[in-house]
Amino acid sequence: MDKQGVLLQFISNKIAITTFSAWFIAQVIKVIRGIIVEKKFNFKWFVGTGGMPSSHAAGVVALTTGVGLNEGVHTALFVITLMFTIIVICDAQGVRRSTGQQAEILNTIMEDIYWKKRIQEDKLKELIGHTPTEVLMGIIVGLIVAFGIHYIGKG
Repeated sequence: MDKQGVLLQFISNKIAITTFSAWFIAQVIKVIRGIIVEKKFNFKWFVGTGGMPSSHAAGVVALTTGVGLNEGVHTALFVITLMFTIIVICDAQGVRRSTGQQAEILNTIMEDIYWKKRIQEDKLKELIGHTPTEVLMGIIVGLIVAFGIHYIGKG
């Protein structure tokens, strides 16, 4: 099969559309929320990690839901994607969140050192992980997108 045929198959794959749509919608929600709250536009909100809702959670939940709806929850593929989803969500809320909190503390230390004229360094990225609410909202976005795409295609 030629490259064009493979690309056409991919962009017509309902599970791929579901997964990437959920991620994209979550990222757009972050930008809109940022514009409303911060009264400015920042492109980093669209491509960055962290924030409300979790695009990681939205994407993996949409993936798993799409697989469950299309292939069945009795399949090995569903179990694999479910386990993958659990790992990603735990990582987004746990390890990455802790890393962000540590970055925040280190940045405070760096500011103290800077103002005392001892050292000047770049700040670490603090918005790495997600709060439980951000993850929950990402899960909801993923479910809505997955069910929406699944049932729109049937209607």
